[in-house]
Formats: sequence, C-alpha cells, structure tokens
Amino acid sequence: MSTPNTLRYLGADDVLELSPMAAVEELRQALIEGFDPAADAERSAMSLPGGGEMLMMPSRTQHVAGIKVLTVAPAGFELDVPRIQGMYLLFDAKTFSPSALIDGAALTSVRTPAVSIAGIKDLIVDAALPLKTVIFGTGPQGRVHASTLQAVLEGIREVEISMISRTKPEGKIFGTWYEAGSTQAQQVVKEAELIMCCTTSAQPLIDAQDIGPHPIIVAVGSHTPEARELGGKLMAEAQVIVEDHGVGLRECGDVIQAIEEGHLKEEELLTIREVVCGEVELDRQRPIVFKTAGQPWEDLVIASAVTKKS
Repeated sequence: MSTPNTLRYLGADDVLELSPMAAVEELRQALIEGFDPAADAERSAMSLPGGGEMLMMPSRTQHVAGIKVLTVAPAGFELDVPRIQGMYLLFDAKTFSPSALIDGAALTSVRTPAVSIAGIKDLIVDAALPLKTVIFGTGPQGRVHASTLQAVLEGIREVEISMISRTKPEGKIFGTWYEAGSTQAQQVVKEAELIMCCTTSAQPLIDAQDIGPHPIIVAVGSHTPEARELGGKLMAEAQVIVEDHGVGLRECGDVIQAIEEGHLKEEELLTIREVVCGEVELDRQRPIVFKTAGQPWEDLVIASAVTKKS
C-alpha cells in the first residue's frame, strides 16, 4: 500500500517504456470493465499573468486517483523550452497517499495517439490490403500518431503513411511528405482508408468533397469550440464518435459548429465506450469520424499503467 514516504518519480524515459499497444489496450480495458467517461471530471484552465495558461485534469477510478497539471506558454514564446510542460501526480484511491510523480508532457504524448487508436482499433486490424493512411500535421502529434499506428499494427497489418503539411519539416518524416493543397496531397486523401488530423488549424482541412467513399477519420488537433479540422458536410455524412457527449458538446469545435450549422444532431453522437464495448454497430458504408479532445481519465489510466510497468 502506498504511503507518503514511497513517492516515486518517473521521467520521460520511464513513460515511453510503455508500449503503444499496451497503452491502447489499457484504455479499452478500462471501458470494457465499466468505467463511464461521462462520470469523469472536467478539464479546467486558468490564465497566467503575462500570457499562457495552466490546465488541470483530475480523475479517479475505483483503484487510483490523480491529476495532471500542465502549463501552456503563449503564442510567440521565445525561450528555448517546450511550449507545454507539466507533471502528473498519482494517488492511491483508498489511502489518498501520493504514490508517483510522472512527466506530464511524455504522458500526454503517449495518451493522445493511444486514445485515437483505441476508438478505431477494431476497424483497422482486419484487412488483407495495406492501411493507406494520411496524417495532416508533421509536428510532435503528427509524428507520434504515425509511430504509434505503426507499432500497434506491427505484425498485424502493413501501414502506408503519407504526411501533409504547409511546409516540409526538418525532422523525421514517416512515409512520404506532400505539400498541403497540392494535387498529390488531394489524391492521397481521396485514396486514404484512415485520415488523422493532428494540426492546430482553426479552419477545416477537409470536407465531404475531399475524401473517398467511406474512410475512418480521427481529429485530435483542437479542444476549443472555435476551432475545427473537419467541415460540416463531412460531419453530416459521417457517423461521429466522441469520448463523451459532454466533452464533445463543450470542447469539440468540429462537433459544436456542425450542430450549429444543422449538419449534425446531438442525439446522433456515439461514444467511445459504446463503440469499444460493442453496444453500437458502425456503418462501414459511411465515413466514420472519431473526434477527441482528451479527458482526465485517459491520463489516469496511462499513468497507472506506467507505474505498473516501471
């Protein structure tokens, strides 16, 4: 049993030792065992003097409790440090004693793509042909989504990745890079079975006319009502999955704006719990959209898994 005297520190290397497949399965298992994201606490934000903000994400399950605290520097921040920094503090849910202090940025980098794949895993594992994948964004989230997808499907299904951005990045590219808006980029989007949007764009990257017959689309780039990566007509044609109705209607601009425009109805939204637990049947003759914003329970599940691994 944890006590205040047994607090452990787990750095980025410890967090990254958790395999992508293990992270995905931990999230899915939490849902299968009965955790309801609708009961999760809301993320809160506080503005900081001089710009930037602090994000706080508390959660509790039957076995553990914890909170992630992140600082987000304002746009144009010039110091040579990461724009997002923070820590995760894990507690024993019975004794309320702190048990681990975990690198928050690394935890987020593992959690975000794991959630993306946890919601659609059953749709991408069973096929003979390579999974043609397009990833919008070549920044940290785009790259970690690419590497996580490859790791999860290793030995299960071949993955062909195309990455799209406005400018060619200097860092590592997974697969082939295309300039946004180019004829080549438009073509690979049309042919993609899986499209992952991992950008900071506030305006739609794609709409109904840009995609093939029925791709799977994951949008992770924003969690504010004002920003969206997917157009309203696409949302009208798709079956739309969210982590929870509350977070979808509170934080997901893709969902909020599509409802305001009359393209989508609140009662049509599906949840990740319903999908993972097999409570709803997805229509593969329509596009499938999984819009995520990130919830505190997801960080808690991954933090707990990291402590068990380390």
